[in-house]
Amino acid sequence: MNTKSNDITTIDELQSISLNIFGEPASKANSRKLVHYGGMSRLIKSDKALSYSEAFKLQVKPLQTLMTGDVKVTMVIHYASRRPDLDESLILDLLQGVVYENDRQVKIKHIYWALDPNNPRTYIVVDKIAEVSPKKSPPKRGRKESN
Repeated sequence: MNTKSNDITTIDELQSISLNIFGEPASKANSRKLVHYGGMSRLIKSDKALSYSEAFKLQVKPLQTLMTGDVKVTMVIHYASRRPDLDESLILDLLQGVVYENDRQVKIKHIYWALDPNNPRTYIVVDKIAEVSPKKSPPKRGRKESN
């Protein structure tokens, strides 16, 4: 019997979170509209994108401690019709400052399209990716120095 204790590393940071967001997200590529303001043209979020952003914020409260490091995001976006393009970019932006610090942390994405005319929604899972230590490079081959 081994009487030595196991090495245990305490993990203080959230490793995974899942969310279910109700409503149909707007495609970020199609979610801008051109408006004229003060003699200048500007691009602003479309009404659908603004509406979804507000609904998202009502459904998800920011984590007390945001996930740091690299993350993997899996989403199943259930659309109300076959018309919308599969586009997760607005959702990734909305998760900034809520689940993780910045969407640049997302290193792996699995995005799926689904149809549910009666209940459009997005199921989201964000998982922290374990940090991998870089491999040590092998010793260089070459001449040995003599003393």
